[in-house]
Amino acid sequence: MENSTEAIENRLGGLCPQDLSRRNFLKFGVNSFLGMIALKHMHLPVFAQPDHIVASAEHCIVLFMNGGPSQLDTFDPKPGTANGGPFKAIQTSVKGVEVAETLPQVAEQAHHLSIVRSMVSREGNHERARYLLHTGYAPTGSVKHPTFGSLVSHYLGEPGFELPNCVSINSPSFTSGFLKAKHDPFTVNDPMKPIDDIKYPVQMDQRRFKQRLALMSGLQEDFLKKRIGRSTEAHQAIYEKADKMINSEKTKAFELHEEPVALRQAYGMNRFGQGCLMARRLVESGVKFVEVSLDGWDTHSNNFEQVGNLMSTVDPAFATLIRDLEDRELLDKTIVMWLGEFGRTPKINENEGRDHFASGWSLVLGGGGIRGGQVIGSTSEDGMKVVDQPVSVQDIFVSLCASFGIDHNSENWSRVGRPIRVVNGGNVIKGLFA
Repeated sequence: MENSTEAIENRLGGLCPQDLSRRNFLKFGVNSFLGMIALKHMHLPVFAQPDHIVASAEHCIVLFMNGGPSQLDTFDPKPGTANGGPFKAIQTSVKGVEVAETLPQVAEQAHHLSIVRSMVSREGNHERARYLLHTGYAPTGSVKHPTFGSLVSHYLGEPGFELPNCVSINSPSFTSGFLKAKHDPFTVNDPMKPIDDIKYPVQMDQRRFKQRLALMSGLQEDFLKKRIGRSTEAHQAIYEKADKMINSEKTKAFELHEEPVALRQAYGMNRFGQGCLMARRLVESGVKFVEVSLDGWDTHSNNFEQVGNLMSTVDPAFATLIRDLEDRELLDKTIVMWLGEFGRTPKINENEGRDHFASGWSLVLGGGGIRGGQVIGSTSEDGMKVVDQPVSVQDIFVSLCASFGIDHNSENWSRVGRPIRVVNGGNVIKGLFA
């Protein structure tokens, strides 16, 4: 076995500690610095991805609960305690793991899920927290960061793909920020209605449409040259997307009437349930990222009745989505993530409600190489603080990047020439991956 001096000498290419004169030290430091610069410009990650993580995710479906869902009434129940509320805990398909009785069908899919009960963030304001959970950054006045969906589209989307690589269902999401506008989410306002403007108008065919598109492009050319900026780029990107989609057979992914009635009913005949079904159809067609949102979670009053009603919508849709992806052999390459802006206070207020709470809330992940059947982290008996393995929003983003094979240390340039990392800080969540 090498002695310690030999080991150091091998690592430093023959430069032993006793030879570290001022000149050699400067030479070694300068060479190391230049090497780091070279690595950066070669777009190679300075910090290697952990060897045990296999980048197996190809798609992502996010189920976003606008308003912030109560963790105690969903995935971190505290029955029988002062803060527990009226919902009982039920056993899941994983021995020893319980969830609230609001999740009977999701409980049966727990062997596919990692329940993170120790989320901690610093943003308790809706808009700021929503921005943070979509981009990994707190909002600033100077930079508009891209959503994670836009980053996935940027790094993994195929340029010639006929559908948008990032889709938002039920409500608009944030934009692609300083990335190109072609990575902006395509918004579906109501999945239960036909998508507007993705077919030719009456008496219009492809030849006439192309002619009109060319005429419009010519008329706009001088105008656009004088007005270079994101709005101009976004305007052009919309027409490019429309041109691809209007001639594509893949737009049938938006047509839910092709699905069996029984399956549609299993998801739930409502905008959220049908949005989850549309998300499955979209990833099956090759779309990289889909977000399906559900409003109504800002339960400052009458929390328990509202959560009960909301979960009667979420539970069948979430559970059926997991089963459907597994049946179609898509779950292993599709991450499904359930979350909101933050959680709700363990303490029940005088209006039978729960207020904003960012100091210990829950998030759920499954598929795409995620290890199922486990709970990560925990909160105290009263739910007021995290007592084991706190997880930050940046940790979630770093972990998602690892699952997709995206170097979270890589940089993109803002529109004023500032290099900005995909994720600033954070670590892969311990135990998350199989």
